[in-house]
Amino acid sequence: MKMSKETPEQIRERLRQEEKNSNPTGNMNDAFHKAGTGSFADLGWKGTGILILVLLFVLFIVSIIK
Repeated sequence: MKMSKETPEQIRERLRQEEKNSNPTGNMNDAFHKAGTGSFADLGWKGTGILILVLLFVLFIVSIIK
C-alpha cells in the first residue's frame, strides 16, 4: 500500500538511501572516478563562466608579456 502512494521522487530517494546504506564506500568510489573523468558539463553555468574568464585573463596576460 505504501509503494503505490509514493511519488517518483520519493521512490528515487528511498532507493538511493537503501543503496547508500548497503554500500557505504560506493559513493566515495563513484565520486573519486567522477573527479578523474569529469567533464565541463559538471561545472554548471557558473563554473563554465569562471573558466572562460580565467582563460581570457591568461590570454590577456600572455599578450602583454610578449
